[in-house]
Amino acid sequence: MDPNRLKEIPIFSHLSDEEAKRLAAFATETSVADGQILMKQGDYSTELIGIQEGTADVIQDGTKIASLKAGDLIGEMGLLEHEPRNADVIATSPMRVMKLTHWEIRRMSEDTLRRIQDIVEKRRQDGVADPAHHKG
Repeated sequence: MDPNRLKEIPIFSHLSDEEAKRLAAFATETSVADGQILMKQGDYSTELIGIQEGTADVIQDGTKIASLKAGDLIGEMGLLEHEPRNADVIATSPMRVMKLTHWEIRRMSEDTLRRIQDIVEKRRQDGVADPAHHKG
């Protein structure tokens, strides 16, 4: 994956060029069809997904609780905290996404991981935390 495309996702925008290059080497880019389920409520987080193109809805217990768009990240909290997903995430248009598995994230340097955790914590405090980790 191109490190510059990775840095277009807000949570990764503050990484150094070297960190972004290292992380991009592990990331996979994939297409998602309209209507495809990206995450299922109750499943454990095994990957972090960054939306590059397209939209998705977050559905918790049958109710839409959020809409996602390019630049949004899904799964970072459940991944870092090893908790089950609290919502389904379903594509509402064709999408292009970037994925990192928990194994790939563990291969990052402690410094990079700490910076991502700090950004996640700030997102939580700002009320823009992982919508699939929403506590109802």
